[in-house]
Formats: sequence, structure tokens, C-alpha cells
Amino acid sequence: MQLSISHSTIYKFKQAPSYGLQQLRLTPKSNKAQTTLDWSLDVIGGEMQADFLDENANRVHLVSLDPEAKEIEIISSGTLEIENNQGIVGAHSGFAPLWYFYRQTPLTAPKTGIKSLIKELGDDLEDPISGFHTLSKLISSKVNYETGETDAVTTAEDAISLGKGVCQDHAHIFISTAREAGFPARYVSGYLMMNDRIDQDATHAWAEVHIPSLGWVGFDVSNGISPDDRYVRVATGLDYSQAAPISGMIYGGGGESLRVDIQVQQ
Repeated sequence: MQLSISHSTIYKFKQAPSYGLQQLRLTPKSNKAQTTLDWSLDVIGGEMQADFLDENANRVHLVSLDPEAKEIEIISSGTLEIENNQGIVGAHSGFAPLWYFYRQTPLTAPKTGIKSLIKELGDDLEDPISGFHTLSKLISSKVNYETGETDAVTTAEDAISLGKGVCQDHAHIFISTAREAGFPARYVSGYLMMNDRIDQDATHAWAEVHIPSLGWVGFDVSNGISPDDRYVRVATGLDYSQAAPISGMIYGGGGESLRVDIQVQQ
């Protein structure tokens, strides 16, 4: 399937910042199931300073705000060919070794909520594919998908306690549980083509776990499936902070507002 992506992010400031630097992880990864046919990244109100591959083999662009700029717009778009590999990404590759993905982070640190999930799973993970689908259902039953209840710094344990969250929270809970159970796991940010709409206001997120017989396999807890040909992988990392589409720092200024417009269509 060919998917067309258009993603615009606009920051506006009532008072211009004295300095700003943004990290952009907006360029899709290529693998055997995903081929980029064309892709562009443009910035209005800022200047590209550098681009590089980070430790997770994400393409990162560094962008500085123009002096006295009160608005910056970041536009990424392109077309990709996606095959349905039923979530199987395959063998591990990249700069970071596989053992790196056993590491818990402040966002995924397991406490009583994660340990309770592992107890409920019991021996299910002896068959990892079936067991991790069971884990997805278990997380969905305990953490309802609700927007506006959590944010970028909400931890996996916080979301379990709250009983509410979004795809980011579902992914963090899944990753934390998988690592605690002895499997390498990572966070994925990207896009999902919806069946009922083209326009969206946020990117999507899911988890991948490394299963010895298959390599990396994706699980989208929020939708209860493994990624198919409607999914576009953009960036990966230990958690959201390493795979965020846009992150950075702003000094000075005031009255910041943000608008995100995304279109994903066949």
C-alpha cells in the first residue's frame, strides 16, 4: 500500500524568544516492509543547523529559530510504500546493542502496577506472541484510552494508577512490563492511517519487543493489533523522550501556542 503523509507543526509566540533550538525526528525509517518513495522537510522561521543519525538510527535535524521570529512552521511530507508484515520488523540492527533495550528509564520504571501485570500474565509469555497480545488486552482493560488526562512526562506507573491514558502511555506500560519480564523492548513513534478520517492532530505511538525467533515485533496496545500496512515507523528509542517527533529548548519569549495538522491517506 502507498501512503501519503503531510505533517505541519506551527509554534507561535506573543513575544519572540531570544534563542530556540529544536530536534526534529520526522524522517521515516526504511526497512524491508517500509520504503520511502519521496520525503521533504521544510522550516519557515528557522534554519537547519545539522542533521545526523542518533544512537537509535533516527534521522535527527537540528533547527534554530530565526532572530526575533514570533512563528516557526515545520512541514514534513512524502510518500511511502508499506507492506503488511504483521508487525514483524526483523533482526536487530543499528548503533545501540540489543542489551541496551533491557534498560528501564524514568518513564518506564516498574513498580507495583507493572509487577501486578506480570503476576496476572503468569506463564503466558512462555509463548511470546500470544502472551504479548494478552498483555496488550490486559493493559487496555486497565488503562482506558482518554485524551487530555496525561502528558509527555507521565510515567507508566502513573498511567496505571490513573487508569487513563493515550497511545504513549499504553506503549510505556507495555515496554516496562516486557523489560521486567526479560525481553528487550522499545518505543516507536510514527503515523497510522485511520479508516474513518484523513485529518489528525497527533502522531501515533506503539511498542516493539524483541522475540528471539522473530526479531523485533510491534504491538499497538491502543488498537489491539500488531502494526500492518497502515502504519509508518518514524523513530524509535527507549521511551518517548528518545523518539519524540519534535523536542528542544526555548529561552525567553512568552505566550507560546502550538498547532499540529496531520494528514495520512492512501
